[in-house]
Amino acid sequence: MDFEYSSDQKMLADTVKTFVKQRSPVERFRKLREAEQPWDPEIWAHMGELGWLSVPFPEEAGGFGGGMVEVGIILEGLGKALAPEPYLASVVLGGTALQRAGSEAQHERWLTPLIDGQAVIALAHAERASRHDVREPGTTAERDGSGWRLSGEKVFVLGGFQAHQLVVSARTPDGLGLFVVEPGDPGVHRQPVKTIDGQGAARLRLDGATVGDDRRLGEPGDAALGVLRRVLDLGAAAAVAEGLGVAQAMLDMTVAHLKDREQFGVPIGAFQVLQHRAVDMFVEVQLLRSMSILATVRADEADDELRERSVSAAKAKLATAGRFVSQQAIQLHGGIGLTDEHDVGLYFKRMLALNAVLGDEQFHVERLAAQPGFAA
Repeated sequence: MDFEYSSDQKMLADTVKTFVKQRSPVERFRKLREAEQPWDPEIWAHMGELGWLSVPFPEEAGGFGGGMVEVGIILEGLGKALAPEPYLASVVLGGTALQRAGSEAQHERWLTPLIDGQAVIALAHAERASRHDVREPGTTAERDGSGWRLSGEKVFVLGGFQAHQLVVSARTPDGLGLFVVEPGDPGVHRQPVKTIDGQGAARLRLDGATVGDDRRLGEPGDAALGVLRRVLDLGAAAAVAEGLGVAQAMLDMTVAHLKDREQFGVPIGAFQVLQHRAVDMFVEVQLLRSMSILATVRADEADDELRERSVSAAKAKLATAGRFVSQQAIQLHGGIGLTDEHDVGLYFKRMLALNAVLGDEQFHVERLAAQPGFAA
């Protein structure tokens, strides 16, 4: 496989690198992590102007017509700087679910403002008792005249507290359905949830929330379930790409520290045992990079087995490589690595969050092992 980026992809990576350096250094995340609005709408709008929010969407829906490789490039760059804007939550999850299940009129109504950087869309699918099983959610949608009445609770909705619309999965008499709800709808209640990485999430409760038939995305059943499963795989591959950026940043910070920190009159990087540990970190990051690229290439594969195998292998690798690189980075920084004042701890927390969302290590290892060709 050719892992070299094209000239356009290299230009995109350079643009993201320049953008985060100028507009979103880690210091900005430090200031925003305790704020009620943990990201900047002005930065989000600027991302829309740059065309980043349109990348995965087809041209007929107003998008750029790119793919997950380009999305991965953007998220890797954002991960290196801990940019808090909800790209994964809104573009990859909420926006893609809306685009794939919705009609042209629904795209014009909700997707276009997202692409322009004027709105955020979240995907509400996780529930307390589901444990990553999205086939039969506890949330229900029942016919109510010409509309639908939704009841249930969703947890850990990424980007959910600031979202303008939420795509909700619910069980209907005809199978799984996807519906759009808005925070101001009667019966819709959302509560902010603090997360270890400081980027936040939401808990969504639906107490008989009534929505019109224009809020239903496509027909309930196997088609809606297929859309949701593929979107979640896209999200998992995107989380790996962002995690790659986080891991690369921790490696770069650690190597710089080994060069600058002196002990016994020489840089501590001169000690061979520390060099070996840095090399082990480098190897893990490179392995993660190759797995991430493969996952983004195959994340939209129509073959379920091929897609799930590649995505789950990458997500499991993020868990092991991310844990190793994070632990080594903290240890090699010494005492300052344990303090909140040093950036390495912020990256460590983001890595923990990325490992937990959209399927943890256990889930993806079990899914990988369940593949028909795994034993062979």
